[in-house]
Amino acid sequence: MITVVLNGREREIQPSGFVGDMLKAYGLNPAMVVVERNGVIVPRPRYDQEPVEPGDSFEVVQMMAGG
Repeated sequence: MITVVLNGREREIQPSGFVGDMLKAYGLNPAMVVVERNGVIVPRPRYDQEPVEPGDSFEVVQMMAGG
């Protein structure tokens, strides 16, 4: 397990994963979130290529329908 910060809280996740894997592990639909990794927005097409490394800090914002 590796430690990352996800929305301000330390979390233990599986090593050797990618952003898309992390989202799925937390039950988040990758098409419905915006992810910032270490202060930089990760383009949605890169979710399955962007690595998750020890000490990374993520902010994940889930989009909501409505108006």
